[in-house]
Amino acid sequence: MLNRRILRVKAFQSLYAYHQCKASNFNLSIDLIRESFQPDLNSMEVQDKAQLKQDAETCIALFTRSQDARTLVDDGNLSVKIKNVALQALKQYHKLCEADLSFLRNNMVTAAERIPGLYLYAIGILLGFRKHVEKELEKRKKLSQERISVIVPGEGNLAKNRILLYLEKDSPIQSEFIRHHVNIEDWNEEIKQWFRDYVRNQEDYVAYMNLSDPTLEDDRFIVETLLKKVVMKNDAILSLFQELDLNWTENKAVVRSLALKVLKNIDLDQKDSTEILPDLAINWDEDKEFFQNIFNLTVESEKDYSEMIAQKAKNWDIDRIALTDKIIITMALTEMVNFPSIPVKVSINEFIDISKTYSTPKSKQFVNGLLDVLSKELTDEGKIRKSGRGLLDNK
Repeated sequence: MLNRRILRVKAFQSLYAYHQCKASNFNLSIDLIRESFQPDLNSMEVQDKAQLKQDAETCIALFTRSQDARTLVDDGNLSVKIKNVALQALKQYHKLCEADLSFLRNNMVTAAERIPGLYLYAIGILLGFRKHVEKELEKRKKLSQERISVIVPGEGNLAKNRILLYLEKDSPIQSEFIRHHVNIEDWNEEIKQWFRDYVRNQEDYVAYMNLSDPTLEDDRFIVETLLKKVVMKNDAILSLFQELDLNWTENKAVVRSLALKVLKNIDLDQKDSTEILPDLAINWDEDKEFFQNIFNLTVESEKDYSEMIAQKAKNWDIDRIALTDKIIITMALTEMVNFPSIPVKVSINEFIDISKTYSTPKSKQFVNGLLDVLSKELTDEGKIRKSGRGLLDNK
Protein backbone atom coordinates (compact mmCIF):
# COMPACT_ATOMS: atom_id res chain seq x y z
CA MET A 1 0.00 0.00 0.00
CA LEU A 2 1.28 3.44 -0.90
CA ASN A 3 1.37 5.62 2.20
CA ARG A 4 2.07 9.35 2.37
CA ARG A 5 5.76 8.78 3.08
CA ILE A 6 6.19 6.76 -0.10
CA LEU A 7 4.28 9.41 -2.06
CA ARG A 8 6.57 12.13 -0.69
CA VAL A 9 9.59 10.11 -1.80
CA LYS A 10 8.14 9.59 -5.26
CA ALA A 11 7.31 13.29 -5.60
CA PHE A 12 10.86 14.11 -4.48
CA GLN A 13 12.29 11.73 -7.09
CA SER A 14 10.19 13.35 -9.82
CA LEU A 15 11.27 16.82 -8.70
CA TYR A 16 14.91 15.74 -8.74
CA ALA A 17 14.41 14.34 -12.27
CA TYR A 18 12.85 17.67 -13.29
CA HIS A 19 15.91 19.56 -12.08
CA GLN A 20 18.13 17.19 -14.02
CA CYS A 21 16.01 17.85 -17.11
CA LYS A 22 16.29 21.60 -16.57
CA ALA A 23 20.08 21.33 -16.38
CA SER A 24 20.15 19.34 -19.63
CA ASN A 25 17.82 21.83 -21.32
CA PHE A 26 20.04 24.69 -20.17
CA ASN A 27 23.07 23.02 -21.77
CA LEU A 28 21.14 22.43 -24.99
CA SER A 29 20.28 26.12 -25.13
CA ILE A 30 23.92 27.03 -24.53
CA ASP A 31 24.85 24.71 -27.41
CA LEU A 32 22.31 26.51 -29.61
CA ILE A 33 23.91 29.87 -28.77
CA ARG A 34 27.45 28.69 -29.43
CA GLU A 35 26.37 27.12 -32.71
CA SER A 36 24.73 30.40 -33.76
CA PHE A 37 28.02 32.25 -33.35
CA GLN A 38 30.22 29.83 -35.23
CA PRO A 39 32.07 31.25 -38.26
CA ASP A 40 30.07 31.01 -41.50
CA LEU A 41 32.22 28.75 -43.65
CA ASN A 42 30.19 29.61 -46.74
CA SER A 43 30.74 33.33 -46.41
CA MET A 44 33.28 35.07 -48.63
CA GLU A 45 33.82 37.73 -45.97
CA VAL A 46 36.56 37.55 -43.38
CA GLN A 47 35.20 36.11 -40.12
CA ASP A 48 36.22 37.81 -36.87
CA LYS A 49 36.44 34.66 -34.74
CA ALA A 50 37.44 36.54 -31.59
CA GLN A 51 34.41 38.83 -31.89
CA LEU A 52 32.09 35.91 -32.58
CA LYS A 53 33.37 34.13 -29.49
CA GLN A 54 32.89 37.28 -27.41
CA ASP A 55 29.35 37.75 -28.79
CA ALA A 56 28.54 34.12 -27.91
CA GLU A 57 29.67 34.67 -24.31
CA THR A 58 27.66 37.90 -24.11
CA CYS A 59 24.59 36.06 -25.45
CA ILE A 60 25.08 33.23 -22.96
CA ALA A 61 25.27 35.76 -20.11
CA LEU A 62 22.06 37.41 -21.33
CA PHE A 63 20.30 34.05 -21.61
CA THR A 64 21.49 33.01 -18.16
CA ARG A 65 20.21 36.24 -16.57
CA SER A 66 16.88 35.70 -18.32
CA GLN A 67 16.64 31.98 -17.63
CA ASP A 68 13.79 32.20 -15.12
CA ALA A 69 11.88 34.83 -17.09
CA ARG A 70 9.84 34.67 -20.26
CA THR A 71 11.45 37.81 -21.67
CA LEU A 72 15.04 39.01 -21.95
CA VAL A 73 16.57 40.85 -19.03
CA ASP A 74 18.50 43.37 -21.14
CA ASP A 75 20.74 45.70 -19.19
CA GLY A 76 22.95 47.02 -21.99
CA ASN A 77 23.17 48.03 -25.61
CA LEU A 78 23.42 44.67 -27.28
CA SER A 79 23.25 43.80 -30.96
CA VAL A 80 20.05 42.59 -32.54
CA LYS A 81 21.63 39.21 -33.28
CA ILE A 82 22.65 38.67 -29.67
CA LYS A 83 19.14 39.50 -28.46
CA ASN A 84 17.45 37.35 -31.12
CA VAL A 85 19.64 34.31 -30.43
CA ALA A 86 19.23 34.69 -26.65
CA LEU A 87 15.45 34.90 -27.11
CA GLN A 88 15.49 31.83 -29.35
CA ALA A 89 17.49 29.93 -26.72
CA LEU A 90 15.12 31.12 -24.00
CA LYS A 91 12.06 29.92 -25.92
CA GLN A 92 13.69 26.56 -26.57
CA TYR A 93 14.64 26.19 -22.92
CA HIS A 94 11.13 26.88 -21.60
CA LYS A 95 9.49 24.71 -24.25
CA LEU A 96 11.68 21.75 -23.32
CA CYS A 97 11.18 22.33 -19.59
CA GLU A 98 7.40 22.50 -20.00
CA ALA A 99 7.41 19.24 -21.95
CA ASP A 100 9.55 17.53 -19.31
CA LEU A 101 7.39 18.88 -16.48
CA SER A 102 4.22 17.63 -18.16
CA PHE A 103 5.74 14.20 -18.74
CA LEU A 104 7.01 13.84 -15.16
CA ARG A 105 3.74 15.12 -13.70
CA ASN A 106 1.75 12.52 -15.61
CA ASN A 107 4.29 9.72 -15.38
CA MET A 108 4.63 9.79 -11.59
CA VAL A 109 0.89 9.12 -11.17
CA THR A 110 0.85 6.48 -13.90
CA ALA A 111 3.90 4.80 -12.36
CA ALA A 112 2.26 4.74 -8.93
CA GLU A 113 -0.96 3.28 -10.35
CA ARG A 114 1.08 0.59 -12.11
CA ILE A 115 2.47 -0.78 -8.84
CA PRO A 116 -0.40 -3.24 -8.15
CA GLY A 117 0.32 -4.88 -11.49
CA LEU A 118 3.97 -5.26 -10.54
CA TYR A 119 3.32 -7.00 -7.23
CA LEU A 120 0.79 -9.22 -9.00
CA TYR A 121 3.52 -10.25 -11.43
CA ALA A 122 5.74 -11.17 -8.46
CA ILE A 123 2.96 -13.33 -6.99
CA GLY A 124 2.23 -14.73 -10.44
CA ILE A 125 5.81 -15.98 -10.79
CA LEU A 126 5.41 -17.95 -7.55
CA LEU A 127 2.18 -19.44 -8.89
CA GLY A 128 4.06 -20.26 -12.08
CA PHE A 129 6.67 -22.18 -10.07
CA ARG A 130 3.86 -24.21 -8.43
CA LYS A 131 2.29 -25.06 -11.77
CA HIS A 132 5.65 -26.02 -13.23
CA VAL A 133 6.32 -28.46 -10.36
CA GLU A 134 2.82 -29.89 -10.73
CA LYS A 135 3.28 -30.51 -14.47
CA GLU A 136 6.72 -32.02 -14.00
CA LEU A 137 5.36 -34.34 -11.30
CA GLU A 138 2.57 -35.51 -13.61
CA LYS A 139 5.14 -36.29 -16.29
CA ARG A 140 7.25 -38.24 -13.79
CA LYS A 141 4.21 -40.26 -12.69
CA LYS A 142 3.42 -41.19 -16.29
CA LEU A 143 6.98 -42.26 -16.85
CA SER A 144 6.97 -44.31 -13.65
CA GLN A 145 4.13 -46.37 -15.03
CA GLU A 146 6.20 -47.23 -18.10
CA ARG A 147 9.57 -47.75 -16.44
CA ILE A 148 11.19 -47.53 -13.03
CA SER A 149 11.42 -43.91 -11.95
CA VAL A 150 12.29 -42.72 -8.47
CA ILE A 151 10.03 -40.00 -7.11
CA VAL A 152 11.25 -38.17 -4.03
CA PRO A 153 8.43 -38.12 -1.42
CA GLY A 154 8.56 -34.34 -0.96
CA GLU A 155 9.12 -33.52 -4.61
CA GLY A 156 5.55 -32.33 -5.01
CA ASN A 157 5.43 -30.17 -1.88
CA LEU A 158 5.39 -26.92 -3.85
CA ALA A 159 2.63 -28.23 -6.11
CA LYS A 160 0.52 -28.88 -2.99
CA ASN A 161 1.59 -25.67 -1.23
CA ARG A 162 -1.54 -24.44 0.58
CA ILE A 163 -0.63 -20.77 0.38
CA LEU A 164 -0.23 -20.86 -3.39
CA LEU A 165 -3.28 -23.09 -3.92
CA TYR A 166 -5.39 -20.70 -1.83
CA LEU A 167 -4.22 -17.77 -3.93
CA GLU A 168 -4.85 -19.61 -7.16
CA LYS A 169 -8.25 -21.13 -6.38
CA ASP A 170 -9.87 -19.23 -3.49
CA SER A 171 -8.70 -15.63 -3.86
CA PRO A 172 -9.72 -12.98 -6.40
CA ILE A 173 -6.19 -12.86 -7.80
CA GLN A 174 -7.21 -14.20 -11.21
CA SER A 175 -9.67 -11.35 -11.71
CA GLU A 176 -6.98 -8.92 -10.48
CA PHE A 177 -4.62 -10.31 -13.10
CA ILE A 178 -7.20 -9.46 -15.74
CA ARG A 179 -7.96 -6.02 -14.29
CA HIS A 180 -4.29 -5.02 -14.25
CA HIS A 181 -3.44 -6.72 -17.56
CA VAL A 182 -1.06 -9.19 -15.93
CA ASN A 183 -0.47 -12.20 -18.19
CA ILE A 184 1.89 -14.65 -16.52
CA GLU A 185 1.40 -17.07 -19.42
CA ASP A 186 3.71 -14.83 -21.45
CA TRP A 187 6.52 -15.75 -19.07
CA ASN A 188 5.96 -19.54 -19.01
CA GLU A 189 9.26 -20.43 -20.67
CA GLU A 190 11.18 -18.00 -18.50
CA ILE A 191 9.53 -19.37 -15.35
CA LYS A 192 10.61 -22.91 -16.26
CA GLN A 193 14.16 -21.71 -16.81
CA TRP A 194 14.18 -19.69 -13.57
CA PHE A 195 12.95 -22.69 -11.64
CA ARG A 196 15.70 -24.91 -13.06
CA ASP A 197 18.42 -22.31 -12.55
CA TYR A 198 17.48 -20.55 -9.32
CA VAL A 199 14.84 -22.54 -7.39
CA ARG A 200 15.52 -26.24 -7.71
CA ASN A 201 18.88 -26.16 -5.94
CA GLN A 202 18.13 -23.25 -3.62
CA GLU A 203 19.07 -24.26 -0.08
CA ASP A 204 15.72 -23.50 1.58
CA TYR A 205 13.81 -25.13 -1.26
CA VAL A 206 15.87 -28.34 -1.02
CA ALA A 207 15.13 -28.45 2.72
CA TYR A 208 11.44 -27.91 1.98
CA MET A 209 11.41 -30.80 -0.49
CA ASN A 210 12.85 -33.09 2.16
CA LEU A 211 9.84 -32.49 4.43
CA SER A 212 7.48 -35.46 4.38
CA ASP A 213 4.52 -33.48 5.68
CA PRO A 214 5.10 -29.68 5.58
CA THR A 215 3.01 -27.53 7.91
CA LEU A 216 1.12 -24.43 6.85
CA GLU A 217 3.96 -22.34 8.25
CA ASP A 218 6.45 -24.38 6.23
CA ASP A 219 4.37 -23.60 3.14
CA ARG A 220 4.26 -19.92 4.01
CA PHE A 221 7.97 -19.79 4.79
CA ILE A 222 9.05 -21.24 1.45
CA VAL A 223 6.90 -18.94 -0.68
CA GLU A 224 8.10 -15.89 1.28
CA THR A 225 11.69 -17.13 0.91
CA LEU A 226 11.36 -17.70 -2.83
CA LEU A 227 9.89 -14.22 -3.20
CA LYS A 228 12.72 -12.56 -1.24
CA LYS A 229 15.69 -14.68 -2.33
CA VAL A 230 14.75 -15.53 -5.90
CA VAL A 231 12.04 -13.35 -7.45
CA MET A 232 13.14 -10.05 -5.91
CA LYS A 233 16.87 -10.71 -5.92
CA ASN A 234 17.85 -12.44 -9.15
CA ASP A 235 19.07 -10.14 -11.93
CA ALA A 236 17.56 -12.27 -14.71
CA ILE A 237 14.08 -11.92 -13.19
CA LEU A 238 14.51 -8.29 -12.16
CA SER A 239 15.47 -7.32 -15.71
CA LEU A 240 11.96 -8.21 -16.86
CA PHE A 241 10.48 -6.01 -14.15
CA GLN A 242 12.73 -3.21 -15.37
CA GLU A 243 11.25 -3.66 -18.84
CA LEU A 244 7.76 -3.35 -17.39
CA ASP A 245 8.49 -0.29 -15.27
CA LEU A 246 10.81 2.64 -16.00
CA ASN A 247 10.70 3.48 -12.28
CA TRP A 248 11.54 -0.05 -11.14
CA THR A 249 14.58 0.99 -9.10
CA GLU A 250 12.39 3.25 -6.96
CA ASN A 251 9.37 0.93 -6.94
CA LYS A 252 11.13 -2.35 -6.16
CA ALA A 253 10.97 -1.96 -2.36
CA VAL A 254 7.26 -1.09 -2.46
CA VAL A 255 6.45 -4.02 -4.76
CA ARG A 256 8.39 -6.42 -2.54
CA SER A 257 6.58 -5.14 0.54
CA LEU A 258 3.13 -5.47 -1.06
CA ALA A 259 3.81 -9.00 -2.33
CA LEU A 260 5.05 -10.11 1.09
CA LYS A 261 2.00 -8.56 2.69
CA VAL A 262 -0.22 -10.73 0.51
CA LEU A 263 1.59 -13.91 1.57
CA LYS A 264 1.60 -12.98 5.26
CA ASN A 265 -2.10 -12.02 5.25
CA ILE A 266 -3.37 -15.34 3.93
CA ASP A 267 -5.61 -17.09 6.42
CA LEU A 268 -7.12 -20.31 5.06
CA ASP A 269 -10.15 -19.87 7.33
CA GLN A 270 -10.77 -16.27 6.24
CA LYS A 271 -14.17 -15.95 4.61
CA ASP A 272 -13.55 -12.69 2.78
CA SER A 273 -10.47 -13.42 0.67
CA THR A 274 -10.59 -10.01 -1.02
CA GLU A 275 -8.91 -8.49 2.04
CA ILE A 276 -5.62 -10.28 1.40
CA LEU A 277 -4.94 -8.25 -1.74
CA PRO A 278 -3.84 -4.75 -0.72
CA ASP A 279 -5.27 -1.74 -2.49
CA LEU A 280 -3.02 0.97 -3.88
CA ALA A 281 -4.10 3.14 -0.94
CA ILE A 282 -6.97 3.36 1.53
CA ASN A 283 -8.26 6.41 -0.31
CA TRP A 284 -6.31 6.72 -3.54
CA ASP A 285 -8.28 9.69 -4.88
CA GLU A 286 -7.38 11.72 -1.79
CA ASP A 287 -3.77 10.51 -1.72
CA LYS A 288 -3.36 11.13 -5.45
CA GLU A 289 -4.50 14.71 -4.95
CA PHE A 290 -1.89 15.13 -2.19
CA PHE A 291 0.72 13.52 -4.44
CA GLN A 292 0.00 15.84 -7.36
CA ASN A 293 -0.31 18.95 -5.19
CA ILE A 294 2.98 18.49 -3.32
CA PHE A 295 4.73 18.16 -6.69
CA ASN A 296 2.99 21.04 -8.47
CA LEU A 297 3.08 23.46 -5.54
CA THR A 298 6.78 22.77 -4.94
CA VAL A 299 7.54 23.62 -8.57
CA GLU A 300 5.52 26.84 -8.29
CA SER A 301 7.11 27.98 -5.02
CA GLU A 302 10.67 26.92 -5.79
CA LYS A 303 12.00 30.42 -6.61
CA ASP A 304 10.60 32.05 -3.46
CA TYR A 305 11.78 29.32 -1.12
CA SER A 306 15.18 29.15 -2.81
CA GLU A 307 15.69 32.80 -1.87
CA MET A 308 14.58 32.09 1.73
CA ILE A 309 16.99 29.18 1.97
CA ALA A 310 19.82 31.36 0.65
CA GLN A 311 19.10 34.06 3.24
CA LYS A 312 19.04 31.67 6.17
CA ALA A 313 21.85 29.35 5.14
CA LYS A 314 24.63 31.55 6.50
CA ASN A 315 28.11 30.71 5.29
CA TRP A 316 26.56 28.58 2.58
CA ASP A 317 26.42 29.54 -1.09
CA ILE A 318 22.96 28.51 -2.35
CA ASP A 319 24.63 27.05 -5.45
CA ARG A 320 26.87 24.90 -3.24
CA ILE A 321 24.02 23.43 -1.20
CA ALA A 322 23.23 19.90 -2.36
CA LEU A 323 20.43 19.93 -4.92
CA THR A 324 18.69 17.17 -2.99
CA ASP A 325 18.72 19.31 0.16
CA LYS A 326 17.22 22.29 -1.65
CA ILE A 327 14.44 20.13 -3.08
CA ILE A 328 13.75 18.48 0.29
CA ILE A 329 13.60 21.80 2.16
CA THR A 330 11.42 23.38 -0.53
CA MET A 331 9.03 20.41 -0.43
CA ALA A 332 8.83 20.57 3.36
CA LEU A 333 8.06 24.31 3.36
CA THR A 334 5.48 23.80 0.61
CA GLU A 335 3.78 21.11 2.68
CA MET A 336 3.78 23.22 5.86
CA VAL A 337 2.20 26.20 4.11
CA ASN A 338 -0.32 24.43 1.86
CA PHE A 339 -1.52 21.45 3.91
CA PRO A 340 -3.14 22.77 7.11
CA SER A 341 -4.12 19.31 8.39
CA ILE A 342 -0.51 18.05 8.52
CA PRO A 343 1.35 19.07 11.72
CA VAL A 344 4.60 20.98 11.22
CA LYS A 345 6.57 18.39 13.20
CA VAL A 346 5.25 15.62 10.99
CA SER A 347 6.44 17.45 7.87
CA ILE A 348 9.87 18.15 9.37
CA ASN A 349 10.35 14.53 10.52
CA GLU A 350 9.19 13.10 7.20
CA PHE A 351 11.60 15.18 5.14
CA ILE A 352 14.49 14.64 7.55
CA ASP A 353 13.99 10.90 7.00
CA ILE A 354 14.03 11.43 3.22
CA SER A 355 17.29 13.39 3.55
CA LYS A 356 18.89 10.48 5.44
CA THR A 357 18.30 8.17 2.49
CA TYR A 358 18.58 10.43 -0.52
CA SER A 359 21.04 13.18 0.37
CA THR A 360 24.50 13.71 1.87
CA PRO A 361 25.76 12.47 5.27
CA LYS A 362 25.51 16.00 6.71
CA SER A 363 22.04 16.67 5.28
CA LYS A 364 20.08 15.54 8.33
CA GLN A 365 21.46 18.31 10.55
CA PHE A 366 21.34 20.93 7.80
CA VAL A 367 17.75 20.14 6.78
CA ASN A 368 16.60 19.90 10.40
CA GLY A 369 18.20 23.21 11.41
CA LEU A 370 16.94 25.15 8.41
CA LEU A 371 13.40 23.77 8.58
CA ASP A 372 13.19 24.57 12.28
CA VAL A 373 14.20 28.21 11.68
CA LEU A 374 12.10 28.73 8.54
CA SER A 375 8.98 27.04 9.93
CA LYS A 376 9.01 29.35 12.96
CA GLU A 377 9.49 32.40 10.76
CA LEU A 378 6.65 31.42 8.41
CA THR A 379 4.41 30.70 11.41
CA ASP A 380 5.15 34.12 12.92
CA GLU A 381 4.35 35.72 9.55
CA GLY A 382 1.02 33.90 9.47
CA LYS A 383 1.93 31.95 6.34
CA ILE A 384 1.74 28.61 8.15
CA ARG A 385 -1.73 28.12 9.58
CA LYS A 386 -2.78 24.76 10.90
CA SER A 387 -6.23 23.42 11.64
CA GLY A 388 -7.78 20.17 12.87
CA ARG A 389 -5.20 17.41 13.12
CA GLY A 390 -2.57 19.86 11.94
CA LEU A 391 -2.68 21.56 15.36
CA LEU A 392 -1.42 18.40 17.07
CA ASP A 393 2.21 18.19 18.12
CA ASN A 394 2.81 21.84 17.30
CA LYS A 395 3.13 22.97 20.88
